[in-house]
Amino acid sequence: MSDSTAAPGVGAGDADGLERLWSPDRLAYIQGENRPTHDEAGEECPFCRAPAVSDEDGLVVARGATVYAVLNLYPYNSGHLMVCPYRHIASYIGLSSDEVAGLAAFTQQAIRALQKAYAPQGFNIGMNQGTAGGAGIAAHLHQHVVPRWGGDTNFMPVIARTKVLPQSLADMRATVAAAWPTS
Repeated sequence: MSDSTAAPGVGAGDADGLERLWSPDRLAYIQGENRPTHDEAGEECPFCRAPAVSDEDGLVVARGATVYAVLNLYPYNSGHLMVCPYRHIASYIGLSSDEVAGLAAFTQQAIRALQKAYAPQGFNIGMNQGTAGGAGIAAHLHQHVVPRWGGDTNFMPVIARTKVLPQSLADMRATVAAAWPTS
């Protein structure tokens, strides 16, 4: 039986000459899976939940006194991580001086670890505050550290809206954790 939408002589499931790269895990991000539906701390918030489980289960790379580093569940590039305060807070200006210092120090450590693990040619570092500011999870402040390479914005993400990553999240977490500075 042939599919009426297929090219003449091509049935459903038959080769049609088009190359396809499937990335079904991206659908969860697009549909807002794992995004909290309210602004309260707790199990609903992925940034409150991550440090409450094992490093492997939470994708936690390193832990400090006031902040921790965690891989982005939907990374832009290999090694894309975030530095988060343990405290559930939405505003940078609401951080304590210890939290600000921890955020800055962990951002430096993240850069060092990513340089050692992946040798990127540059970085994007920043945070989006509030939904209007582009934060996907606005209720819990987090700073992105994204390693960058020349040409990493090739046709795949631009045209195909697909990012090809060479490692699983579990392997990526282990690689960055192993490269994390000890002092």
